[in-house]
Amino acid sequence: MIYKVLTLNEWQSAKESGTIVTEIDQNDGFVHLSTSSQLSATLSLYFKAPSEAILLQINFNKVEKMLKLEATSPNSSRKGSFYHLYGELLIEHVSKYWLLDRGAFIVPDEILIQAEAGDSKKF
Repeated sequence: MIYKVLTLNEWQSAKESGTIVTEIDQNDGFVHLSTSSQLSATLSLYFKAPSEAILLQINFNKVEKMLKLEATSPNSSRKGSFYHLYGELLIEHVSKYWLLDRGAFIVPDEILIQAEAGDSKKF
């Protein structure tokens, strides 16, 4: 499964236009997506301020031809590979969505990044 996180304003605009557009995606030239193991860090790193966000589950089969799995840049705090969509992400590509409320506990970013990387140390 792959996911996209939006602010409430971005979701409202997407519902009106049929196209999911964010400023960071426009600036970078592709649509940033996350796997389930990457979601916690994505939310913590890029959605610190909003108390709510929209989580979209994207139908992989509908966008597969536009996807590239690409490694992060060497200077990024996040390691591994992320799905980037080169093309338009449309409302019709969404298979499910949820309204996320900020929880009571916030895990430090460094722990989320370790979890995302699959901490392989045995204690």
